Amino acid sequence: MEHLTQLLTLSGIVLLACASPGPDFVAVTSHALNDRRSGMVVGLGIACAVVLWAALAILGFGLLIREMFWLYETIRLAGAAYLVYLGARMLIGAFKAGPGTPRVHGAAALAPMQAWRQGFMVGITNPKTATFFATLFVTVLPAHAPAWVYVSVVALVGLITAAWLCALAAFFSAGRVRAVYARISRAIDALMGAALVALGIRLATSR
Repeated sequence: MEHLTQLLTLSGIVLLACASPGPDFVAVTSHALNDRRSGMVVGLGIACAVVLWAALAILGFGLLIREMFWLYETIRLAGAAYLVYLGARMLIGAFKAGPGTPRVHGAAALAPMQAWRQGFMVGITNPKTATFFATLFVTVLPAHAPAWVYVSVVALVGLITAAWLCALAAFFSAGRVRAVYARISRAIDALMGAALVALGIRLATSR
């Protein structure tokens, strides 16, 4: 019962973290507006990256990366550059598109492997995820928890992240949402592209 309470607490915190708007939200929704499958597969790619960070945090890498300044900075700057790149593509596509163009050129439907890889890159190039899990696990989990607790934690993190991002993709790919998007696609494309660029700049300048 003690471990169950801790797992429920951790699940609630992870869900709140997923619901916080950020690069994951923009990456998934921008693709889902054009193609539900692409949006969901991008979300699954992000979830795989989050699972990897969670597993590494349990093994102690999260605390290690927090102490290794050069490694943290390398991952952080690579992630910032990737977000700016994705955002710039969307902005260019928005300004090149003619009035009423219903597709986001920077977030067009992708092959499943491309979509997964793009989502994975968005997730794995955010070192804050590693330090978040390291701090969370140290705070919530007991020092000598059984192995099944740690396995359950990683599984819960993956399931919660994947479920949330796939739900976002399903919502933003719904017919009514896409119908509204079709009428103001250029403005939404520009807004999402600018959001990604801003998130990239924020990641690059944060300490």
